[in-house]
Amino acid sequence: MGPSTRREAAEGRAGGPRRRADAERNIAAIVTAATDLLARDPDASMTDIARAAGVGRVTLYAHFPSREDLIRTVLAAAISHSMGAVEAAAPDEGPPAEAFARLIRTCWPILDRFGSLHEAARRALPAEEVRRHHDLPMGRVERLIVRGKEAGSFRADLPAEWLVTTVYALLHAAGDEVQAGRRTAEETGDLLERTLSALLRTPDA
Repeated sequence: MGPSTRREAAEGRAGGPRRRADAERNIAAIVTAATDLLARDPDASMTDIARAAGVGRVTLYAHFPSREDLIRTVLAAAISHSMGAVEAAAPDEGPPAEAFARLIRTCWPILDRFGSLHEAARRALPAEEVRRHHDLPMGRVERLIVRGKEAGSFRADLPAEWLVTTVYALLHAAGDEVQAGRRTAEETGDLLERTLSALLRTPDA
């Protein structure tokens, strides 16, 4: 191997980590920008996102070949972040009714912050795929509801999976109310907690 060949090989080895680091920074910037824009405007375009991320369209499409691919990544990241709030609420601890109210109080600010992101996902992705992305946090909700049923704190006349579906629907309907400007986030959070807690209580409680 001649001197020039060795030098090129060395530069290639040095450039590899740098290129990976640059790519990771670009991806992080794109996901952050997309999350922010889509939370405010579910119709935000790839051009808008590239501009906000400080990258060119070529770079954006190199990492995310379609808007759907980007929204999938953003939604997955948002769900992962939300799981942190779910764990912080400790839904497996304490009386079920108190744990559920605590879960809603803890998670609602996170859901509110993501704003129209769920609407963007609903417009871009199949409904079943969007629902599957929520399986992990909703699984924790279902576990809490089952615990409440077994303790006699939550109603036994409706299936747990139906109650989970209702919780899921109301959470996102609450987000729509705020995004439409019909209610404030604080007011909606209070209504959400009271409505869902009343929904879960045994009918004679």
